[in-house]
Amino acid sequence: MDALGTAPPWPATDAAAGPPGERGHPWRRAGAVLAGLLLAGVSAVVGCRVADSDGVTPVPQLLAFLPWLLVPGGAALVLALFGRWRTGMAWALVVLAVTGWYTQPYGAEVTRPHGRPLGELRVLSANTEFGWATDDLVAAVGRERPDLVFVQECAFVCADALEERVAKADYPYRNVVREDGSAGSAILSKYPLTPTPALPSEMAMPGAVARIAGRDVRLQLAHPEPPLPGREGVWRRELGRVRDVAAAAKGEAVIVAGDFNATQDHAAFRAVLKAGALHDSARLAGSSRTYSWPADRTTPFRTQIDHVLVSGDDFTVRSARFLTLRGTDHRALLVGLELFEG
Repeated sequence: MDALGTAPPWPATDAAAGPPGERGHPWRRAGAVLAGLLLAGVSAVVGCRVADSDGVTPVPQLLAFLPWLLVPGGAALVLALFGRWRTGMAWALVVLAVTGWYTQPYGAEVTRPHGRPLGELRVLSANTEFGWATDDLVAAVGRERPDLVFVQECAFVCADALEERVAKADYPYRNVVREDGSAGSAILSKYPLTPTPALPSEMAMPGAVARIAGRDVRLQLAHPEPPLPGREGVWRRELGRVRDVAAAAKGEAVIVAGDFNATQDHAAFRAVLKAGALHDSARLAGSSRTYSWPADRTTPFRTQIDHVLVSGDDFTVRSARFLTLRGTDHRALLVGLELFEG
């Protein structure tokens, strides 16, 4: 109590450790409150990453851009400092540290496979976005001469171009699912193919077994539905079917390639890697966070959702390069591999 017998407007002790709203100056209170809101949102997303869960909308969508959460986390730290909110400062530092930890490349290092090398091969995966990038895809195939080609969103115009403009002498073995729009897909190969049943999905996900240098190599094209609001369940189920293929082929030589609509920060994608003991080629080549989508806009918010996964006991990755194709919002991925004896 003061000399007039009235209480002071706030405690004489350090209010900075208290909750937002006890900061005294209105601007400081507002800064602390805004810091709390930012930290609550970022913590929800990062908490799902820690818990190995993809959560519900908007968490799956935000997880695709997890490194960018360092921006609101950093802003929250500045606001907590401005608001003299000590709890918020500590909270922000923890959130930033955890987020920073998960920006590291995911997956264990791979040792050189046992056995003798059987030969090198190049794998190209490309999403042509309703076939609009067909011309550039055909040009890239002719220029880069990949041994295996995985094409997503290969609409009728794309399937027709592959039939008419990509020489059968170069790619005599094919598994093409002719569908219009985003549903069509194709696998082209220089090696003999034995088709396997396509996975049930909204957009075609064909598979095959290729005979390469005397070894059977399981091929699976991946193109699950994206995790749109209200469609996360479909996305999980379709990625789960890719995971089941990987698990069933564990111990064999495997290549799973395509537009996964998922990043290393999605639990559903990591489950595919773990189930089949697979490794992301881009990560092994030092390009873990190199963006592949969206490629047709100048936004800084980009991420890698196109992948070529390989079994680490059978392949080494010699290179990984992202190619720009006009007409699509995806960059193609060209990977150089070396196959070893089983």
